[in-house]
Amino acid sequence: MKTIADHTIHQEKINQVWQLLQEVCDPEIPVLTIIDLGIVRNIFVDDTEQLVIQITPTYSGCPAMDAISVDIKLKLIENGIQHFKVQQILSPAWTTDWMSETGKAKLNAYGIAPPSASHLANNTTPACPQCHSNNTKLLSQFGSTSCKALYQCYDCKEPFDYFKCH
Repeated sequence: MKTIADHTIHQEKINQVWQLLQEVCDPEIPVLTIIDLGIVRNIFVDDTEQLVIQITPTYSGCPAMDAISVDIKLKLIENGIQHFKVQQILSPAWTTDWMSETGKAKLNAYGIAPPSASHLANNTTPACPQCHSNNTKLLSQFGSTSCKALYQCYDCKEPFDYFKCH
């Protein structure tokens, strides 16, 4: 039977892991943490007293997930956390709605137009992250990674990635 003290210890460990994961960056977009991306879905202690970190890929088959799992494991081990597992969950599917507003601002400052549902709803193109013009055009549905599309700004002529909504 679990006691209140056990629950408190577990909650402290869970809070510690959330804080540590704020330091784990996405290998494809290093300006974002996995918390910014919203791929960490849950952290809990299971019936066997094992810590479980559940993550959801931005795309099924995302090649970065293996690297992210290793980075999570290394971060926890280097901070003295030993009894845990990283579990990938595919349902519900990840959505850009799970990205933090801080993460979207970091993307824009990094030169990647952040996802915006209003672009889809209004059938408009994303604003250029360099000059902020809305006078942009799609060059390719596929950018530097599968989660991005390539655009160009008509005003400043610069190409830029747009993080696709889904």
